[in-house]
Amino acid sequence: MSTGQLFSRSTQALFYNYKQSPVQRMLDFDFLCGRDTPSVAGIVNPGSEGFQKLFFGQEEIAVPVHGSIQGACKAHPTADVFINFASFRSAYASSMEAFKQPTIRVIAIIAEGVPEGDTKKLIAYARINNKVIIGPATVGGIQAGAFKIGDTAGTLENIIHCKLYRPGSVGFVSKSGGMSNELYNVLARVTDGLYEGIAIGGDVYPGSTLSDHVLRLNNIPQIKLIVVLGELGGRDEYSLVEALKQGKVSKPVIAWVSGTCAKLFKSEVQFGHAGAKSGGDLESAQAKNKALEEAGAIVPTSFEGLEPAIKIAFQKLVEDGVILPTQEIVPPSVPEDLSSAIKSGKVRAPTHIVSTICDDRGEEPTYAGVAMSTIIEKDFGVGDVISLLWFKRSLPRYCTKFIEMCILLCADHGPCVSGAHNTIVTSRAGKDLVSCLVSGLLTIGPRFGGAIDDAARYFKDANDRKLSPYEFVESMKGKGIRVPGIGHRIKSRDNRDKRVELLQQYARSHFPSVKYMEYAVIVETYTLSKASNLVLNVDGCIGSLFLDLLASCAMFSQQEIDEIIEIGYLNGLFVLARSIGLIGHTFDQRRLKQPLYRHPWEDVLYSKYV
Repeated sequence: MSTGQLFSRSTQALFYNYKQSPVQRMLDFDFLCGRDTPSVAGIVNPGSEGFQKLFFGQEEIAVPVHGSIQGACKAHPTADVFINFASFRSAYASSMEAFKQPTIRVIAIIAEGVPEGDTKKLIAYARINNKVIIGPATVGGIQAGAFKIGDTAGTLENIIHCKLYRPGSVGFVSKSGGMSNELYNVLARVTDGLYEGIAIGGDVYPGSTLSDHVLRLNNIPQIKLIVVLGELGGRDEYSLVEALKQGKVSKPVIAWVSGTCAKLFKSEVQFGHAGAKSGGDLESAQAKNKALEEAGAIVPTSFEGLEPAIKIAFQKLVEDGVILPTQEIVPPSVPEDLSSAIKSGKVRAPTHIVSTICDDRGEEPTYAGVAMSTIIEKDFGVGDVISLLWFKRSLPRYCTKFIEMCILLCADHGPCVSGAHNTIVTSRAGKDLVSCLVSGLLTIGPRFGGAIDDAARYFKDANDRKLSPYEFVESMKGKGIRVPGIGHRIKSRDNRDKRVELLQQYARSHFPSVKYMEYAVIVETYTLSKASNLVLNVDGCIGSLFLDLLASCAMFSQQEIDEIIEIGYLNGLFVLARSIGLIGHTFDQRRLKQPLYRHPWEDVLYSKYV
C-alpha cells in the first residue's frame, strides 16, 4: 500500500467503460480547481477507437477513445489512475489487465457485487506489486483542489458548497460514498475543509482498508486531523484500533461507527452495503466505537455528536498553532450545460428541428397523435399509416385503399425501365442494397415516374379554368411542353394499360366525385385523335384521381390541395411504390449470382458523324 499522497494536481486517469456524466463531472472539477490539463487522459471502450467530445470549462475538447487497456496505457504513459466502471462480471478481468500495466498505480473499482474470490486475487496482486485498490462498491475518492474520481462528492453545486475546489487540513476515510458527501459538508462548516477523502467501498472485502488509508493520511504533512466513518459488520475497524494502540498514528483521529441502532432489532439486520451486517458482538457498532475510544480516538456518543467533536478538535489545533486555516478563494464559474440550464428555467433556446407528424417521447410512439397500439388494434394498413404521416389525418378507408392500390400497381414495371435497369447494373457490380436502391431512385423524374405531380398540377389548372381539351393541349404545345400524364412507349388505343383501368374502375365505384379524372379522359380522347400512343398513362391517372380524392373527401382546403401538389406528395407515392420493386431486383440479381454487367458492343452506335 502506498505510504503517502495518492493524487496531485497533475494526476491523470484512464476511464474504463465510458459514462458521460462522471467523466464530465471530473472535467468540471478540474476547471473549478484551476487545473491546466484535464484529469481524464483517455477513455477505454473495448473494440472502439476515436474520441469523445466533452467540455473543459467553456472549451470543447476531444478526449481520445482506445479499444484496449494496453493501447491506452501506451498512448498515455503519465496516466497512473485507472477508473473502472465495468460491471461486476467483468471488473476482475479489466482490473487485473490494468494492474499488469507498469504505468498504472491506483485502480478504483466502482461496481458492487464483484465476486469475493476475484476481489481477494486483486488484493493479493496489489499488495505484492505495491499498488492501490479503492473499492469495489465505491464512489471513489477526492483530493480537494486537485483530482477526483468519477462521481465523488456529487454535483458541482455540492462541491462548491463543501469548498472542495481548494485543499483544507482534514483527511477523511469512510466505507460509504453517500455518507462521505455528508461529512464533506460537515467539514466545510466546522473546519477549513477537506484535504483528501476516500470511500473504500461497502463490499465485504474492500481492496484497501480504513487503517491502510489512515496510516497513509498520517504521512501527508498538509493533513492535521483525520476523520473516520466506519459501519457495523466486519472487523476492519479493529486494524485501525491496533494501529492506534501501537502509536502508528500521530495525528488526532475522530471516529464514529454507524449502525448502533441495530441493537434495537431482535434479528440480524442487513444495512445498505454487503458488509454492513453484524456477525457477532465484536462486529457491532457499539463494540467498535468502544474499542476505538479506548485506543485513543475521539469518539462521540452519537452521530449527531460527530460534528461538534470535529469542531472542537479543529479549533484546538488552530489555537495550538498546528493549523493555519486555509484562506478562502473565489472559484471560477463553471459554465452550465445548456440542457440543465433549460430544464431549470435559466435560459431558453430555439429548437433545431420541428416535427408535427410523430412523437416518440411518451410511453409509445404516435403517428399524428395516434398511438402505435391503436394502429395495431384497429388493423391499420399501409395506406392508413401514410395518411397519418403524410397528410396528418385519418382519411376514409376508400382513400387509404386507393393509396395502397397505387403502391401495389406501381411497385414494379419490369427490368427494362430505367430505374430497374440502373438497380440491376449496380447490384451486379457488387454494391450494397442502399446503393442499388438509390441508383434506381435517382432516375425518377420528369421522364420516368416523376410526372404525377405535374399531371395533377396541369389537369387541375386546365379544368378549374374550364379549358376545352383542344385549348389545353394546344396551349401546352405552344409552350413547348408535353402534356404530363399523356403518352406511353408501349401502350396505345388498342393496348390499354391495365393499371389505369383498375384505378379508374375503383374510383368510379368509391369516390364521391371523379371530375378531374373525367377531364383527363376527355383530354385523352383528343390526344388519341393525334396519335394512338397518346393514352392516359398511370402517372396521369394517379395524378387526376388524387385530385378527386383530395377534393371530394372534404378533409382538405383548397390551399392545402395546392400545397400538397406543389410539395411533391404524389410523386412520393411512386417513389415509395417503386422502391419495393427496386429492392426486389437487387435481391433477384444476388440470388442469381449475376456477374458484372457490360453492355454489348453491337447495341452501341459508334459514330463519327455526330
